[in-house]
Amino acid sequence: MAITKNKKKEVVAAGSGDIDKSKALIFADFSGTNVTDINSLRAELRGMSGKLSIIKKRLLGVIFKEKKINYDPLQFDGQVGTIFVEGELSETAGSLYRFAKGHEDFKLLGAYDLEKKEEINGETINAIGSLPPREILLGQVVGTIAAPIRSLLYILSEKSKQT
Repeated sequence: MAITKNKKKEVVAAGSGDIDKSKALIFADFSGTNVTDINSLRAELRGMSGKLSIIKKRLLGVIFKEKKINYDPLQFDGQVGTIFVEGELSETAGSLYRFAKGHEDFKLLGAYDLEKKEEINGETINAIGSLPPREILLGQVVGTIAAPIRSLLYILSEKSKQT
């Protein structure tokens, strides 16, 4: 169903406002994903300062042109959902990656980092999403740094028991 010119202007204005607040954009193919699952994903994204919007690719192109973003949303086939990321890209990508693992029809297509003005392909955004959360990674680094010290203390303790 065609939308009116006024409605298109509203969509472009809302999309422009969302881009102004965002650090990055993630694009996903949601074809075949039911409305209930999409709504639960939207609720989860709101908790992370993210927003999933369904904007026609041509209107998204108009928004990008208006914002001087050199990215072509028409490169994607099928329906495209745009996730506006206000927080950390890795946190939102992780949530989307976990959602995609549970829903075969939902696919991450790519992303665009608004701060660095660079395109991120689908494989890279999936790789970012598959990483553990930041807190777990920091814990692993601390554990790796502490392991030799722990081993030395164990050896010294066992040596002191022998004498």
